[in-house]
Amino acid sequence: METELIQNKNKIHPHKFTLWVAIGSIVMMFAGLTSAYIVKRSQANWQTFEIPVLFWYSTAIILLSSFTMHFSLKSFKERLMDKYRKGMLITMLLGVLFIITQYLGFRDFWNAGMTLQAGVSYSFLYVIVGLHAVHVLGGVTAIIVMSLKAFGTRKKSYSVVPVELISTYWHFVDILWVYLLIFLMMIK
Repeated sequence: METELIQNKNKIHPHKFTLWVAIGSIVMMFAGLTSAYIVKRSQANWQTFEIPVLFWYSTAIILLSSFTMHFSLKSFKERLMDKYRKGMLITMLLGVLFIITQYLGFRDFWNAGMTLQAGVSYSFLYVIVGLHAVHVLGGVTAIIVMSLKAFGTRKKSYSVVPVELISTYWHFVDILWVYLLIFLMMIK
């Protein structure tokens, strides 16, 4: 019996394994997109651009949301459910605020004439950052679901796995955004 428990303890949960496979796929997609960006920027019609100031604000927001997500996970593990609920709610609001600041940053690009038709460099920017926004929106949706469950009146499940999954994913989209911002600043 003890041997079986030890063996099960050393195995990765199937949902965690699936998440890591998905993260690997997303990393490969963004590696391909950023590699194509590097290759395409040698074209004669490539146009450089400055990163909108709002992207810096959104970076601070998503970094802060990673701290609140960490706080939420820690609170859940310690069974401090009020702190967990507050942390998830704050993380959700910061995630929505991140999406809003990204939208406003793109609106500034659009108003300055940097549209999809204005050049291939802007098309790459919209695709790369837009795909990241879609992944953040997926994370925010998961956080909303987790928050609704946390505040719900149904029988509570104290499995840490769903909270660990959303926490891992949220930290991943945070790191991915920082990578993309640094990439876009360095490789114009």
